[in-house]
Amino acid sequence: MADLAVSLLVLAGIVLACEVARRASARLLSGGVYGACAVELISTLQLCACTHELKLLGDAGVSQRPPVLALALTYGTSVVHALTSCGATCNPSGACERFFRERGGGLSAGTRVAALMARVTCQFAAAVAARAAVRSVWARGLSDLHTRHRASAFRCASPIGHAPLLEAAAVEMACAFVVHAAASCTRSLQEKYRVHAVAAVITSAVYAGGSTTGAVFNPALAFSTQFPCTGGTFAEYSLVYWMGPLLGMAASVLLFDKVILALSVKSIADIIERKKEK
Repeated sequence: MADLAVSLLVLAGIVLACEVARRASARLLSGGVYGACAVELISTLQLCACTHELKLLGDAGVSQRPPVLALALTYGTSVVHALTSCGATCNPSGACERFFRERGGGLSAGTRVAALMARVTCQFAAAVAARAAVRSVWARGLSDLHTRHRASAFRCASPIGHAPLLEAAAVEMACAFVVHAAASCTRSLQEKYRVHAVAAVITSAVYAGGSTTGAVFNPALAFSTQFPCTGGTFAEYSLVYWMGPLLGMAASVLLFDKVILALSVKSIADIIERKKEK
């Protein structure tokens, strides 16, 4: 329990430090492109750093006794992150989804692509920074768990080493599809309800796919938490943790923006046609 208590304090410290940084950047940069990039960088760092600590608890079995504790931590962290992220996607797949869904708003295609690339670059930069930051915290040996992890030179193993490659990629794709679909279906809800609904879906996806891949469904987060681990090659990691989520996002966009929209338009047209006939 001492290890868990220290980790909870670390999580709280990460969120608090990132919140201070977000508010400072909002005052100094006053919105705009630089402000948006700063929020993306800070919020992604928060997500990755918190996930590193949760992953360490899970790998050590601390949060698995009982299993409901791990799910409660995942749910709580998801809610806190959604409430504090200030609109940042913190996910290259999410950034691409926003790019595909949003209209140009008078901006040229080149400007929109540049903004997307800047956002994704900030996310991967934050992923690297988060890895370095948590290792610095772990190196201080604040708990026995941190001390043991420091003694092992921060080694970790990826779960995809124990699962067929295509199955692992399919799991990441399915998790990404479900989460992006949930976000699409709940867009009309008030934010205070939407946050909990999406967090519940994320928790369910982690429960379902966590034993196979860790259920990351976020390329930047995977780059921070999974790519340094043993158990697979760079090509295998890329297929599972990059291509899987991107394909899941693309399937969600295709379904909700193309198929369902086309069916809705057709249904409305049929109703209007029937009224004219009457």
